[in-house]
Amino acid sequence: MTALNITEYTQDLGFKAKTASARMAKSKAATKNVALKRLAELLRANTEALQVDNARDIERALANGLSEPMVDRLRLTPKVLETCAQGCEQLAAMPDIIGEILGMKQQPSGIRVGQMRVPIGVFGMIFESRPNVTIEAASLSIKSGNACILRGGSEAIDSNKALAKLVQQALTDAGLPENAVQLVQTTDREAVGQLIAMPQYVDVIIPRGGKSLIERISREAKVPVIKHLDGNCHTYVDDPCDIDMAVKVADNAKTQKYSPCNASEGLLVARGVAADFLPRIGAVYAAKGVEMRCCPESRRILEQKLPSARTNTAQVAPEVIAKWVRDAAESDWYEEYLAPIISIKVVAGVDEAIAHINQYGSHHTDAILTRDHMHAQQFLREVDSSSVMVNTSTRFADGFEYGLGAEIGISTDKFHARGPVGIEGLTSLKYVVLGEGEIRT
Repeated sequence: MTALNITEYTQDLGFKAKTASARMAKSKAATKNVALKRLAELLRANTEALQVDNARDIERALANGLSEPMVDRLRLTPKVLETCAQGCEQLAAMPDIIGEILGMKQQPSGIRVGQMRVPIGVFGMIFESRPNVTIEAASLSIKSGNACILRGGSEAIDSNKALAKLVQQALTDAGLPENAVQLVQTTDREAVGQLIAMPQYVDVIIPRGGKSLIERISREAKVPVIKHLDGNCHTYVDDPCDIDMAVKVADNAKTQKYSPCNASEGLLVARGVAADFLPRIGAVYAAKGVEMRCCPESRRILEQKLPSARTNTAQVAPEVIAKWVRDAAESDWYEEYLAPIISIKVVAGVDEAIAHINQYGSHHTDAILTRDHMHAQQFLREVDSSSVMVNTSTRFADGFEYGLGAEIGISTDKFHARGPVGIEGLTSLKYVVLGEGEIRT
């Protein structure tokens, strides 16, 4: 497409979305739920066909030398598609919050004042790699009574087109406007520039991808942006803690999947438990090929005690330790690796852990593993992140796991929406005033 054609194309998308949003805003809850259930049916019925489309994206990504974590994000496995289908069904089963009135209070004048929850209108979603985001965004848009324009990455174009076609079929089958969910069909980057500069059609932009993409959107957008830049999440092992539990959770938080933004990238360990905990988690990480970038104290403990630690299968050999234990640089404390690498630091206790997280973290998700109730409460109060956890894995920071049905993204902003953004994050509130003939004197 030429620049003129792209401008005309995106303007047309915007006009159609704005028109569809008016119908979506007044659509009945039952109708929206029919569309969501139909979409779940279509995903299951077309699993094999979707994997054929996905295979073309995977083949192209491998040929272009895309890193393995990024290729992993591209995969539409039957399990991924089933999770998407379940998310649609979970959303359909949830109450419809559109039109609910909150906080109605009578004023001295006699009027009653409250707030009504309403759809935002039209949101633009710009994302990379993960094609399942197409379904998450579309399903949340339908449930919240919005219209959306989706622009996925070029690496997933075949998968996204196939998924968007199913979404539009589900909308049509339910009697809703198919243009309520539209996919940008071109991979030309100029389309992004146009999409983020159409306030007459688009009410909010939600970027979901790498730091460079989100920085560009934040810099150039002419409409509000809901975003997070990166996911430098931490797990802090407190003194006192249940060492067995801490090993299990710290393992899961890092190794259950390396590529998501909610995987722990930093491990902080209280000095009082470091000698017991670090050799055990170090053995687990070494056995799984996780590189450990350590402060001097944590490296010393690992080198001295890791040779006598055991995994479930074998003793850790000194040459394995030499392979996987490294010195951390200052930059490591800031890093989102999205890979089998983790930074490790010994801290004096909960105060130093909180200070480290607030200084180096990305305000995404951070967890404390502890048996001290007061430490847990302090951590919850003082860590400045969108999700703060006690005795569980940071990998739970996810809309589906939070019972939101799905998520449009995770916001580390402090205004409008924070944390996993579900249905409520795609709505706004307007004041409603009820009276019986009162006049102001």
